Amino acid sequence: MIDGQEVTTDVPVIEIRDLHKAYGALEVLKGVSISAPKGHVISLIGSSGSGKSTLLRCCNLLEDSQQGDVLFKGEPVTWRGTGHSRRPADPKQVLRIRTNLSMVFQQFNLWAHMTILQNVMEAPLTVLGRDRAEVETSARAYLDKVGIGDKCDVYPAQLSGGQQQRAAIARALCMEPEALLFDEPTSALDPELEQEVVKVIKDLAAEGRTMMIVTHDMKLAADVSDTVVFLHQGLIEEQGSPETLFGAPKSERLRGFLSATHAA
Repeated sequence: MIDGQEVTTDVPVIEIRDLHKAYGALEVLKGVSISAPKGHVISLIGSSGSGKSTLLRCCNLLEDSQQGDVLFKGEPVTWRGTGHSRRPADPKQVLRIRTNLSMVFQQFNLWAHMTILQNVMEAPLTVLGRDRAEVETSARAYLDKVGIGDKCDVYPAQLSGGQQQRAAIARALCMEPEALLFDEPTSALDPELEQEVVKVIKDLAAEGRTMMIVTHDMKLAADVSDTVVFLHQGLIEEQGSPETLFGAPKSERLRGFLSATHAA
């Protein structure tokens, strides 16, 4: 407290400022600013090609951007070079940020030659160098949490798509990240399997975890989000609470997108 005023030191876990990303001459992000405060769920919606997944990958430094700032808990990523030659300057910083922003992909990316338990344990052991017994205890607990604790000793090919995606979520959680990034986590699944994964994501949101979710599932976005961001052709067309965005959209483009999504 300073001069009777309460001072908050809260900074967003993830903050993007005026981000530009292009593949050659194709501009995918044209100046996007977004932040994910601690404990908030941000959902990114929009048509295919709007820049949603690219934005998520730029957050996690899986993609290099040409302009703008990426900050993790207030710490800006340092860059060298400019334009298409711009790259992160500090590999240790990149590793630290990536290990704190665990990503769950549309395709589950599990290692086929490892059991589910081994898949979940691998990164904490090799990247973080944690104690094996401690990691195994943690991994088993997270597999229980996502409802597949009885599948520890089977291989990915023996699981359904929904079970594989839940294993991928357990793997992300086992890194004990500051935030979870989901890139279309349910779009590769049949509808009945999709609901298994949706339930896990809803449970994580209810725990107050910081998450950014790229999704085509408007009901999921409405149910779990603090903020929904509608991207159109590389720019934020509209953003706000789920109630506002889905209940009273201001933009003609958003109204058209929601109408088309509902019709589908």
